[in-house]
Amino acid sequence: MTGIPAYLRIAGDLRARILSSDLAPGAKLPTESQMMRDYGVSRTVAKWAVAVLKSESLVEGRRGSGVYVRDVPRLVREAHGRHMRTADGPTWSFARDAGRAGHRPGWEHQSEHTTADPAVAVRLAIEPDAPVMLTRYRYLADDAPAQFVRSWEPLAITSGTPIEWPEGGAAVGVVARMDHIGVHIDEFTERVTTRSAAADEIEALQLPLRGAHALVIERTYFAAGIPVETADIVIPGDRYELVYRVQVD
Repeated sequence: MTGIPAYLRIAGDLRARILSSDLAPGAKLPTESQMMRDYGVSRTVAKWAVAVLKSESLVEGRRGSGVYVRDVPRLVREAHGRHMRTADGPTWSFARDAGRAGHRPGWEHQSEHTTADPAVAVRLAIEPDAPVMLTRYRYLADDAPAQFVRSWEPLAITSGTPIEWPEGGAAVGVVARMDHIGVHIDEFTERVTTRSAAADEIEALQLPLRGAHALVIERTYFAAGIPVETADIVIPGDRYELVYRVQVD
């Protein structure tokens, strides 16, 4: 059994220093020559290690200057209780996350009527091609992209109501909006995966053009067992911590 390749070991060491703030945002990474001396590796191996960190959006190169730790907002997303109706503050969950981290929240959105593809239909327990409201969001923390979201709601539930258009009604946030029309959300599920970022996600989140990966949270809200909204929440791994607190009976 072979050991961990040298370039991954170096990248792991530097990643740990970045995440612990030993190498703080704006700090300059050791040069390739320094890595060669410290780890006893070739320049090619040092370059590969830096390339790994660039692919994770942890560092950025500055022409003629070197490679530096990126300064990006890092938010904490606490799943437990984040949608409680009794919570103080905004009903919009991202605004809570950003506010706790001391950032100014913002968002862009675009909604349209469309039909459910087979995968979305399964998640919403509706027929394929049934009418849905599709909304795309880009969430910002101090004007820096933090999330890209696609949300689908069955129009059988919302059509003709004051919340049909997600950002044009009397309430903000899925739970508050559904409450407004008497649909009481009592449960949600989340499935977290990682994958290569799609082209529109790379553009929206300002990710590196090559090797960009993202966390994807597949979330579905239920009211008395009936799915009322499902979403793909796409998050750059360097800008978020996902925190789950689960009660064990």
